[in-house]
Amino acid sequence: MTASKQRQLTSRMSTDTISTAAIFLNFLILLRAPTTLSFQPTPLAPHHSTGLPLRTTHHTVTSSRTTALRDQSNDVPAEVTSAAAATDAGDWIQRDLEVAAAVVGPAAADADVEQSMFASPTSSTDLLRDGAIVGPAKVLVYDTTLRDGTQMESISVSCDDKLKIANRLSRFNIDYIEAGWPGSNPKDEQFFSRAKTELDPIAKSKLVAFGSTRRKNAKAHDDPQIAKLIESEAPTVCIVAKAHLWQVTDIIRADPEENLEMIRDSVSYLTSLGRKVMVDLEHFFDGHKFDAGYALDCCRAAVDAGAEVLVMCDTNGGSMPWEVEEITRGAMEEFGGKVTLGMHAHNDCGLAVANSLTAAKAGVGLIQGTINGIGERTGNADLCSIVPSLALHVDSKMNCNEHLSEITSLSRFLDETLNRPPNRGAPYVGASAFAHKGGLHVAALERSPDSYQHIDPTKVGNQLRVLISELSGRQNILGKIKKLDLDIGDDAVVAERALVILDRVKKLESMGYTFEGADASVELMILHSTKGYCPPFRVLDYTAQVFDTNVDSASRVMALMENGQHSNDNGDRLGFSRNMARATVKVRLLDDPNHSSEEFLDRLEVSEGDGPVDALATALKKALSPSHPCLENLRLMDYKVRILDPESATRAATRVMIEFKDDETNEKWSTVSVDRNIISASLNALVDGFEYALKDVAATCELDFE
Repeated sequence: MTASKQRQLTSRMSTDTISTAAIFLNFLILLRAPTTLSFQPTPLAPHHSTGLPLRTTHHTVTSSRTTALRDQSNDVPAEVTSAAAATDAGDWIQRDLEVAAAVVGPAAADADVEQSMFASPTSSTDLLRDGAIVGPAKVLVYDTTLRDGTQMESISVSCDDKLKIANRLSRFNIDYIEAGWPGSNPKDEQFFSRAKTELDPIAKSKLVAFGSTRRKNAKAHDDPQIAKLIESEAPTVCIVAKAHLWQVTDIIRADPEENLEMIRDSVSYLTSLGRKVMVDLEHFFDGHKFDAGYALDCCRAAVDAGAEVLVMCDTNGGSMPWEVEEITRGAMEEFGGKVTLGMHAHNDCGLAVANSLTAAKAGVGLIQGTINGIGERTGNADLCSIVPSLALHVDSKMNCNEHLSEITSLSRFLDETLNRPPNRGAPYVGASAFAHKGGLHVAALERSPDSYQHIDPTKVGNQLRVLISELSGRQNILGKIKKLDLDIGDDAVVAERALVILDRVKKLESMGYTFEGADASVELMILHSTKGYCPPFRVLDYTAQVFDTNVDSASRVMALMENGQHSNDNGDRLGFSRNMARATVKVRLLDDPNHSSEEFLDRLEVSEGDGPVDALATALKKALSPSHPCLENLRLMDYKVRILDPESATRAATRVMIEFKDDETNEKWSTVSVDRNIISASLNALVDGFEYALKDVAATCELDFE
């Protein structure tokens, strides 16, 4: 089969066929590969407070596959060998797609393939085949989370995580995934090496290797970092080039004409080897303002050498939207229709999203950005804002539009993988993006959701939330009751109860409570006002003790360091007991969780922990789990303490907020309590959290504990 017929075969493959082929191909790889199954228990968080003793075992499957190296004759000139190998290597994606297609067969194109939770992604090998893309009617999405995003302070990502993120981005149907700079560090080299066997064909077709133009006064075919780009076997390469005359003469100290030759030589060499080349024009907007003629000369050098995309970069993040629009329109007049123009914006002025949308309006057909806007300094353009804005407000055609309802999940997946707390206030995907607090707003929302929302939150996988606080009105409480579908009584009774609950909320908030982030506590308050509800358990009494032989924590740590008694590989401290607190909890609950018997049981449990709250949480779980095994799935996610009146010193009121998660359902909830005794506040929040986990059981209980 000729190469052209192979490409025709691939182009005829339907989305469902490609998806099925990819699954089958990965199955074959697993059959051929030696597979290791490892079990890694997650250790308890070493909080002195409430690290719930719920250990979850993560099962990690890692596979490896050995690939044979091609023999290369020593008699063949190096440049010829590199070109042949590169052209061949550039086809590994095409070969994988075609092998998978041949296995599935032509009949699969017409078959109804069962859809997974993600719609089938599409290959990016031919996105630019039909010529330049002009926005905003059509826009390609280019993700640089795995390269530019990882330059953000405090972010570090392993090769395993990069592969996992790349697969998730592919399932979202991002068009291009810039996965790293193989010439700059071993981790990125390892990624591209593993990607050849560990990513599915669609994900591999989307990969972009990042690099730079050749060094000054050298040749592209002799440049080591360009050689790394070729070795990566990524089908698309993006190279950065200086487009600011001052940066050229004073920073890299190159002759302006030599810089243009660096661009021409690098692009022509890479295109000669079958690579699709994009050029990141670094400092383009600042360079255009400094010397527009030279900035455009850099563009011409790239286009003449065969670049398919010119990416205009606001590298320092200081350009204003009106400047971006004017300069982009000028570039479109000269290069529009010849190549696709792209936009790469930084957020130093808080305008990265605005500048990206402005560029698209002016004709840019490719937008670069990162998930959640992560990136060096203040971050990059946030694709979680750009993509929904283009899709829902500009009506741009993007390949990821059909996956828009998964963008909130994608955002939180990335934060979870990078171990970052999600930005609650993030547009579209934040937990507060569609949260409503004022009573007037909530009353209007009851009549029409469009009254205070620019879109339906479900379109981006988010949800409307009604917050309860001292600013709330009765409608906030009525909205909660309606959502819970509770049998409180007729409308008059419901309205009366809502006023009573609202009054209680306002009084508690005046004491230091805050219910905006503690929906579970509000729901329990409403449940307790419902006829027939009784708690599934009651704490009869509890004790908490803390013991130690050395009250000077600093000297204790110093002594351990001096004696070489550090932590072992599991994080356990050596040389003394981990358990520095002991707690007892006595509870009363139904002996039969199915309620077939009305016999009550008093159960007393003792537990030890890193601190008194940790010990109490452990004891409470031990006391309840035999009757309610579902609590084994309960895990503490966060524990926050805030002193409300520090001027009261040790008598200060303390607010405790605890976040829980059910690992089986992935549901999360938070509870809050305030007390001048931090142990009591913590236990009350814990009890509410456990009761919320059992609310469905409790709702069927009409027994009285008295």
